[in-house]
Amino acid sequence: MVGNRRAFSIGPLGSRKWATYVAGYALVQDHVGDEESEEKKDMEDVHLMRSPLRENKDLTPAMGMKFRSYEDAREFYNRYALGVGFGTKIKSFWNRKKTKEKYHGLFVCCREGSKDEKKNALYRRPTRKTGCGAYMRIKLIESKKWEVIGVDLDHNHVVTPSQARRCRSHRRIDSGTKRKLELNCDSGIRLNKSFHSLVVEAGGHENLQFGERDVRNYVGVYKRLKLAEGDAEAMHIYFTRMQQRNSNFFYLMDLDNEGHLRNVFWADVRSRAAYGYFGDVVTFDTTYLTNRYDMSFAPFVGVNHHGQSVLLGCGLLADETIESFIWMFKAWLIAMSGRPPNAIITDQCKAMQRAIAEVLPKARHRLCFWHIMKKISDKLGRLREYKEVKKAMKSVVYESLRITDFEMAWENMIKQYSLEHNEWLTTLYEVRRQWVPVFLKDTFFAGMSTTQRSESMNSFFDGYVHAKTSLKEFVDQYDLALRDKYEKKA
Repeated sequence: MVGNRRAFSIGPLGSRKWATYVAGYALVQDHVGDEESEEKKDMEDVHLMRSPLRENKDLTPAMGMKFRSYEDAREFYNRYALGVGFGTKIKSFWNRKKTKEKYHGLFVCCREGSKDEKKNALYRRPTRKTGCGAYMRIKLIESKKWEVIGVDLDHNHVVTPSQARRCRSHRRIDSGTKRKLELNCDSGIRLNKSFHSLVVEAGGHENLQFGERDVRNYVGVYKRLKLAEGDAEAMHIYFTRMQQRNSNFFYLMDLDNEGHLRNVFWADVRSRAAYGYFGDVVTFDTTYLTNRYDMSFAPFVGVNHHGQSVLLGCGLLADETIESFIWMFKAWLIAMSGRPPNAIITDQCKAMQRAIAEVLPKARHRLCFWHIMKKISDKLGRLREYKEVKKAMKSVVYESLRITDFEMAWENMIKQYSLEHNEWLTTLYEVRRQWVPVFLKDTFFAGMSTTQRSESMNSFFDGYVHAKTSLKEFVDQYDLALRDKYEKKA
């Protein structure tokens, strides 16, 4: 609203007062004479209004209101602002010097103040600030409650309830929505699809208290490596130290727009040299540290002429999305002078498959045979004829000597046990050329059909790291583990 400004100054509370709580907010009003009972009844009627929007319209900031906490007062003013149609911000607050306890706060309209313009600016950016004087001032009193000691409800600009949700103070993502975004992110679902599903679920953009940019910002923060204090610095110090020892030590750190660490890749001198001899076939596995550190330790592993596992570089992934895998494979390829392997073996992961197809299109991509066969009991265990199906599937996979034999035997198995609508088997058949042995006989895999090389490489960190090892400790233990391994080989 635009009109005459009504400013309330500090005044003493009357001798007669009553207090109630509405949605967690303590309200105190003064009453005089016969009007007391009628006003009290009116306020009690307000208590029954549960809708936040109705609360915004009917509960207006006023002198003498009391709140249980600073946060309650802040939330009350923000909800009121949403209903009226403006955004808010914290102008200032005061803390006691000794205890650091807040004792004074000032909330204002988001269009308060004016923009400082530089005299020599070539382009003056537009500003929404209008010098608006609307505010609510609160103070901590002896009863440990917060009292409103100053209010101005008038604005010098038009307020629009329909547009208020776009203001920063009202753009919030609730915990349930955050969880959905996290699950979608972990599943590799693109962000625009996640946001679109939220819009549809809410019944339109106008019913959301956040925009696509807010979703992108939240997912960006979620996808950062979950590091403790000092972890990122420790990694950078380790990488710098290793590069000072030998300039051929390679590392890349993936940062987001705010400079926060997301993904990391590194390869020491031995790994880069070994790739020149044993880089025809590599395995890539991300399962070892995922559950321990809430991040994925991702080693590239080959096999030497003695049949021993050889580390060919490794990294840490903030998440297992297409974008992160693409970044990791590109970083590894740069470290290996741009020479891709002839074949790569990984676990079954759609995001990883798409990333490999984009970055390593000429490499033969094989899915870990052991991981697939291990899932039979989980995926088919509820079938009435489970034992027979399991035996038939193993027979089809292991005993087919020609592609035509496999195709015929698989079709017969599906028909015999009425498995036409089994999603897992349908998916496996679609990617049969990447895991069934008969389709892979024409490619050299150095005797490997699984990612167990990566897992055996992982297992050798077991004596050096455990569930409570910080990443800061891990980088030092990693170096120690490698040195011990190389010494044992020698």
